[in-house]
Amino acid sequence: MIRFSLFSDKGSRENNEDNVGMYQDGEAFCFLLADGLGGHGKGEVASQLAVETAVGKFAERTEEDSFLRDAFEAAQESIVKRQQEDRTCRDMKTTLVILDIGKDRIRWGHIGDSRLYYFVNGRIRERTLDHSVPQMLVSAGEIKEKAIRHHPDRNRLLRVLGTDGDEEPVNYQESEVIKRTGRQAFLLCTDGFWELIEEKKMEAALKKASSPEQWITAMQEIICKNGRGTNMDNYSAVAVWAD
Repeated sequence: MIRFSLFSDKGSRENNEDNVGMYQDGEAFCFLLADGLGGHGKGEVASQLAVETAVGKFAERTEEDSFLRDAFEAAQESIVKRQQEDRTCRDMKTTLVILDIGKDRIRWGHIGDSRLYYFVNGRIRERTLDHSVPQMLVSAGEIKEKAIRHHPDRNRLLRVLGTDGDEEPVNYQESEVIKRTGRQAFLLCTDGFWELIEEKKMEAALKKASSPEQWITAMQEIICKNGRGTNMDNYSAVAVWAD
């Protein structure tokens, strides 16, 4: 059984440039999250285009193995097309995370610094690696993992959708396929979410929760407490339990 909860909040900002979404087709599920960049409401356009375009690819797909590639490439094309049609959108970009759950297998893909955390039996098994300057510094051994959250360059992204290059295919990152075994949980979240809650708190909240909704609520309380008195960014998450 798949249980899930979708959440998005504008934080202290005037606009919410995050977007979350899902689509179900029988026993297959697709969950999506995007964090738009560009300001003046145009980041919201980019993230919405990415989510809606990817959902459309999931709904019409015929070849399961190529869905993630097709979704990221189609989202990129939609955003670039809008940039060309509307000059006010020329600087808009977005991150994108997609979780693809089938009858007996699971996989995911991402671009940017929105993350997917994979939990088994309440413990983090894996997380996506940000396409950002701080993550690159971690990989190079120049800073510690825990320094990412407060690094001055944490908003400098190395890969996003909406860059005006001729690179084909889109330089997103895709996971290995894993089996659906039960007692698996997934958290898709924007940087406004994960920057204000440490992984050990995610695990503690997961172990106490009896539903994805409760898990999200518990983490939201921690985020609001840690973000009090700051100019909180939009923060969004999708919690998925594969029981």
